[in-house]
Amino acid sequence: MLEAVWIGFAFIVGLLVRRIGLPTLVGYLAAGFIVAAVSPLLSLPDNGQYVIDHVAHLGVLLLLFTVGLKLNVKSLAKPEVAGVGLVHFIVTTLFMYAATRFIFATASTEALLIAVALAFSSTVLAAKVLEGKRELGAFHGRVAIGILIVQDLIALVVMTIANGETPSLWALSIFALPLLRPILYKLLDISGHEDLLILFGLLLALVVGGYGFELLGLSSELGALAFGALLSKHPRAGELSKALWGIKEFFLVGFFLSIGMGGLPQAQDWIFAGVMLALLPLKIVLFFVLLILFKLRSRSAFLTGLSLGNYSEFGLIVASVVLPQYLIPLALLVALSFVISAPLNAMAHNLYEYVCDYLTKFERDTRHPDEQPVELGDAEVLIMGMGRTGTAAYAYLAKKHKVVAMDSDPTKVEKHRSAELNIFYADAEDRVFWQSLDFGDIKAAILCLSDCDANVTAVTKLRKYGFEGLIVAHSLHEDEADRVLRAGADQAYLTMAEAGAGLAEHVRLKLET
Repeated sequence: MLEAVWIGFAFIVGLLVRRIGLPTLVGYLAAGFIVAAVSPLLSLPDNGQYVIDHVAHLGVLLLLFTVGLKLNVKSLAKPEVAGVGLVHFIVTTLFMYAATRFIFATASTEALLIAVALAFSSTVLAAKVLEGKRELGAFHGRVAIGILIVQDLIALVVMTIANGETPSLWALSIFALPLLRPILYKLLDISGHEDLLILFGLLLALVVGGYGFELLGLSSELGALAFGALLSKHPRAGELSKALWGIKEFFLVGFFLSIGMGGLPQAQDWIFAGVMLALLPLKIVLFFVLLILFKLRSRSAFLTGLSLGNYSEFGLIVASVVLPQYLIPLALLVALSFVISAPLNAMAHNLYEYVCDYLTKFERDTRHPDEQPVELGDAEVLIMGMGRTGTAAYAYLAKKHKVVAMDSDPTKVEKHRSAELNIFYADAEDRVFWQSLDFGDIKAAILCLSDCDANVTAVTKLRKYGFEGLIVAHSLHEDEADRVLRAGADQAYLTMAEAGAGLAEHVRLKLET
């Protein structure tokens, strides 16, 4: 009965929301409130909330584990990550404390706890949105995730103080975790590609990382993230992430449902949520200003700030521990911030197009960490996107032609540069990049970007800014290939179909010899 209600409402409301152009997670939040409203009529069992909360927790652990698989730990020490994370937390806490204390006349201690809870951004929502747009590896995605991890570490300290508990002395053993990396690598290597691979991921995320860290008096979320990070440099980390994708997505539906199912808000809850929601843009502006001060370009600062422009589920954890009377208004506030943040992030690149000319005026006149090139040298072929397809195309063409490649993932760029490939960091969806780019001797562009929208944008920008050469794109589906062709590409190949044809060609040649 429970699963029938949850899955049924989540699917129907999620489908309706998707039909009007909003992200499905907005529908899952709405479905949670609907279930809370009709649950007395459905005679749901008393342990229903406990079950959905447990499912939600598993979803969060799996999400953070997969984020860890794509994490570059060194990035946490960068000034734009650690500096912005700490300064933003302090300034936002002070501001939210003043707002809560004087607008609602809240007691000093309660106001401070609420302010701390509202200073954080949602790791789950930001990671989910960035992953959905395949931007976890992009520069702004890495900065956003790095800031969120800094916030999570602060949250760990806050929760320890709020609970009045201290971690076990055995918690110091987490500093020895890197010693486990060779063992974990070996286990991943021998797990195969099917069911054992999935079970290995679940074991690390939920049992060793999640439950193991809880036994040490630490956050289970931190444990899942840490064990994902331990495997991040393994060649099969991406394969493991993909293997867990479907399970993670299903459990995360439970997370968004659980927020709405916390209870139905009253009038005063709506007032509290409305006032604090009106202050949300200040968080985004502060992120933008700080990132600009730390020498980022306006585009990276804008996209990072927008992805962090929400309130965190951490507020619900704080409320459940020390502020139970604020659980429903905070749940409403978090849900409403998700409803606003999710669609804004879905069209973030288009929004930046409208404000680009204004925001670039705030950039500092110094070298930015995300600076992009303005010329391509004497290369004849440009390859955009250096995943497996792009890398294979580069290796083939580089034998007879001068090739230059670009990718929005700084880690990939660094890896390929170490292999002496001619590659640079750039984001195909950045208008400023296209405006300043000199195509030089480029005669052909190969689009191997991981997302169809990115391929369409790249084709559009190439044609708009004067490129008249050959544009060829790879696609996984026929409808995506049609979109790329309509945007102005000369050819769009279905990668899987071409792989099959190539395989058949090898067989034909063998049979004829």
